[in-house]
Amino acid sequence: MNEHQIQQRRAIEALRSGVPNRDAVGALGSTQRAIEAKFLDKLAEARSGASAGGLLVAGGFGTGKSHLLEFLQHRALDERFVVSKIVISKETPLHDPSKVFRSAIAGATLHDKRGDALTEIATSLRFNSPSYAEFYRWTGTPEARLDERFAATLFLYEQLGSEDLEFSDRIRRFWAGDPVTVSELKRKLRECNEAATWTIPKISTRELALQRFRFAAGLMRCVGYAGWVLLFDEVELIGRYSLLQRAKSYAELARWIAGFDAEPLPGVTAVLAITDDFDQAVLYDKNDVEAVPNRLRARGGADDELMAARAEQGMRLIQGERLPIEPAGVPERQTIYRALKAIHGEAYAWAPPDVSGVETFGSRPMRQYVRSWINEWDLRRLDPTYQPLTEVEELKTDYGEDAALATPGEPEPEVAEE
Repeated sequence: MNEHQIQQRRAIEALRSGVPNRDAVGALGSTQRAIEAKFLDKLAEARSGASAGGLLVAGGFGTGKSHLLEFLQHRALDERFVVSKIVISKETPLHDPSKVFRSAIAGATLHDKRGDALTEIATSLRFNSPSYAEFYRWTGTPEARLDERFAATLFLYEQLGSEDLEFSDRIRRFWAGDPVTVSELKRKLRECNEAATWTIPKISTRELALQRFRFAAGLMRCVGYAGWVLLFDEVELIGRYSLLQRAKSYAELARWIAGFDAEPLPGVTAVLAITDDFDQAVLYDKNDVEAVPNRLRARGGADDELMAARAEQGMRLIQGERLPIEPAGVPERQTIYRALKAIHGEAYAWAPPDVSGVETFGSRPMRQYVRSWINEWDLRRLDPTYQPLTEVEELKTDYGEDAALATPGEPEPEVAEE
């Protein structure tokens, strides 16, 4: 097989399994023009250095949410953004900024380099450049809202450089989410005769994670990337959390979609994909619209009041700001059919016949058409006389609470070591 044939087979395999990849998206593109236009507007805002907020897209099973996120990823990479795809799961709960950050930084993709993204970015720093001088100045200003750990580690990274490769790696791992002790930082600052210059206070793990998003995005822009795009898939999993974890998740959803003035994320934009029946099944059938803020406010603390207000904002966004994934019309389906027929023929070096696939319904998810066409071509390639009949079984999303998704409570604040 030649490289083109291998590429076409990769596309067919991805579409057959329902897990879109670059080849599949490159072959089919996207029919969601309205969402794409709004996404490009968000990229422009993030490129300008603004806190761009994000988009919430909604669709049923098989309507192409993951395909759309893959398509948007490649659009953003072409625009020279760093892109991270984050799948909400037990290991990466939306309500835990530390775990979300680790997932985002571990999965970050660069358009022009392979390997660990943060290492590539950090080693691209040019300490004598105007962009670095501005970034270093910014880390120490009130507008950055960054703990002194970031300015201190950036200073040490510049000063130590190749003379202390082990600690330079420790700094990069700190930027990527690992802890670094205050005693370590002070020892290294003393070696640089700078210990008296820095005051490193206590900070909670949660707040440190949120600041890492700001710092990492600034680091990316410092070395020439346009900003940072975060793509969240399977956000509907939050419907299976406990009530309090759902409350925190709604608040985090509000952060990524609308942003909070006190916690800006300059140069960052996000897209979150959720099921289109989430609002009815969880916000109303579980009565989260009332139960979540009532439970939080009953606790009586100032932090609980803030969380309740943010959770309410997140639920309002789910109700009123979702961008629906529109079903493909007849012209779009015909275009996709012709493209798939050509790809299947090139992939397996044959002339696929016309197939009917599943019965046409205006609201049928595109994935059902695609899978039925591919399955019929697969069978007809093996037996040209076979007449397959495709049956469809609808899958329902389970929003029942799952104790296995429970995570420990909020970490204790980190304690500054003397």
